[in-house]
Amino acid sequence: MKSTVPISAVLRQKGHKVYALPPNASVYSAVELMALRSAGALLVMEGETITGIVSERDYARKVILLGKSSRETPIRDIMTSPVYTVTPSDNIADVMRLMTERRIRHVPVVENEYVVGVVSIGDLVKWIVTEQEQTIEELHSYIAGSYPR
Repeated sequence: MKSTVPISAVLRQKGHKVYALPPNASVYSAVELMALRSAGALLVMEGETITGIVSERDYARKVILLGKSSRETPIRDIMTSPVYTVTPSDNIADVMRLMTERRIRHVPVVENEYVVGVVSIGDLVKWIVTEQEQTIEELHSYIAGSYPR
């Protein structure tokens, strides 16, 4: 089932909260913020401009495995850049395709050059599962003859 629902619907449900730090912030502060907010990634921003994105995966691969100090390493040294972005009108299926092809788990949603939210692959899977559960319930009601006419 191809979901043509726009990403704006997902943001309405999950919220528009964006967690970000400047490029010179330490990796430690990034990991601390992600832990505090139960986020798997956060944006690296200078003012309103996205300069990168940093994830738990970046931390594991670019700090821990390389023996770097998370307190001394700035996030600019481990962030992923450039960042793929989507718009609120992009549909879920297209965004999932982008995430799969680019092997990314989080994508900022940008409208008129401003970040209006971030969606994760988990957010999109949750949306699709809910959408499918609703369809199944409607089909059961239809088959049982209790579907509204």
